[in-house]
Amino acid sequence: MPKYQKDAEQLLKDIGGKENINAVTHCATRMRFVLNDPDKADQEAIDEIPSVKGMFTNAGQFQVIIGNDVATFYNEFKEIAGVEGTSQEDIKSVAQKKQNPLQRAVGALAEIFAPIIPAIIVGGGLILGFRNILEGVDFGGATIVDRSTFWAAINDFFMVTR
Repeated sequence: MPKYQKDAEQLLKDIGGKENINAVTHCATRMRFVLNDPDKADQEAIDEIPSVKGMFTNAGQFQVIIGNDVATFYNEFKEIAGVEGTSQEDIKSVAQKKQNPLQRAVGALAEIFAPIIPAIIVGGGLILGFRNILEGVDFGGATIVDRSTFWAAINDFFMVTR
C-alpha cells in the first residue's frame, strides 16, 4: 500500500471528487487545484487529514499544504484520482479564466509592481544613509553640507524627494 493512499483518497473525496478537479499540480510544499466548484470542497474535513498542514485559496487556486513530501503525495493522488498533472503555467492560466475582471486586473498590477518594491525600499534606504553622512559626519566642527555648497544642494534635492 502506498504511503499516502488513505490520505489521498480522503482528499479526493473531500474536494468533491474527480469531476470537481479542473486542473492539479504542485509546487515545493503545496498541491494546487483549480476546482470546477470551490464550494464543493469540505475545508473542515480536508483540515482533518493527517498529511494536510493547512489550506487556502489564492488567485483562483485552491492550495493544500502538504509539506516537503508533496511530490510523493501528488503522484499517489494523481494515480488514485485518475487525473493528469498540469504545469504551473497551465494551472495559472486556467485559474485566471475563473477570476472576475477585477481580480484579473488586480493580479496584473501585482505582477507588474511586486518586482520593483524591493528596489524602492533599497533605494530609499541608500538615499537616507547618504543624507545622514552629509548632515551628520563632523569634519572639524562642521558637516559636509556646512562646508560645501555643492553637497548642500545635493542634500536639499534629496530632502525634496522624500
